[in-house]
Amino acid sequence: MRQKLSNAGRLVVKIGSALLAERETGALKSDWLASLAADVAALKAEGKDVIVVSSGSIALGRRVLGLASHGLKLEESQAAAAVGQIDLAHAYEEAFKSHGMVAAQILLTLGDTEERRRYLNARNTIETLLGLGAVPVVNENDTVATSEIRYGDNDRLAARVATMMSADCLVLLSDVDGLYTAPPGTDPDATLIPEVREITPEIEAMAGDTGTELSRGGMVTKIEAAKLAVAAGTHMAITQGGVMHPLAELADGARATWFTARADPVAARKRWIAGALEPRGSVTIDAGATRALLAGKSLLPAGVTAVSGAFDRGDAVVIRGPANEELGRGLSAYTRADAERIIGHKSREISDILGYRGRTELIHRDDMALKRKRPDAE
Repeated sequence: MRQKLSNAGRLVVKIGSALLAERETGALKSDWLASLAADVAALKAEGKDVIVVSSGSIALGRRVLGLASHGLKLEESQAAAAVGQIDLAHAYEEAFKSHGMVAAQILLTLGDTEERRRYLNARNTIETLLGLGAVPVVNENDTVATSEIRYGDNDRLAARVATMMSADCLVLLSDVDGLYTAPPGTDPDATLIPEVREITPEIEAMAGDTGTELSRGGMVTKIEAAKLAVAAGTHMAITQGGVMHPLAELADGARATWFTARADPVAARKRWIAGALEPRGSVTIDAGATRALLAGKSLLPAGVTAVSGAFDRGDAVVIRGPANEELGRGLSAYTRADAERIIGHKSREISDILGYRGRTELIHRDDMALKRKRPDAE
């Protein structure tokens, strides 16, 4: 199981409110956060990308505003989040800075990972931050969210971030150390399940409510997160986060439940592009571009001879060869109107034609699923 963590090139780590804030007072657990920052620094030193999805803004904010620890009205939760987000961002900034890391705050709701244009904007921003060496800290945007506050979806939000960013591994740091055959607090015979290879109805039935006053999610939302993650090729672990250096402990074999994905994120993404999306148009390419795609290259505007349909940025399109044969499908980096203006042109001409600096590729190879194999794969 430890290899899933050690082999991961990109990880998403979700942190629950109960880990960051004292249950009675709502005060920040600074020592624990410092130990987590040390773990993140160690992972980055190994060349891994790390994204943090953090709860805690409401828990911290309600303390400052003198609100109760539970039973808040929606508007009170949103007010607490508005105050707590400032404290939470500052806490991560200071903890990461001590290890020479830059923290970047990203505020999302589930809608930002579902609506296509917002999804692409969020993905590109996080990808850019990772490329620049920063550690994105994603918080649910509780100041404007409604149903998310009422139901507590940060586990699923973390899974959506993991799938959006093609992460190899998602770690849910929680106040429990994994999935048990029955709620461990009420059943003395409950045993930990170390690995789940398939999420069956029986596995779902084992999920009991493990939420606390500060943590709004329970095991049910963690199972839902696991479904999202493994379907996208991301392994997921639920483990006890209340210990010091929880990620180092997990790497050393700490108790956990691992949900095993059957494919890697790239393969899962390509299957999704090939079969799960309805094409909104098509692009026709020349013989040179066809050879380039079969050699594993991205599709540049210069190799496109025609476009059709009514597609937007991020929509799926059919890729057709010179004889109008379907070569595969991909996600367009441009709208139909903009694509039509730049086809046949060199990538360096895009900014002059469109008036803004867009993507070099019309369809990036990571956003493409071809029907024919590359010659070296046959």
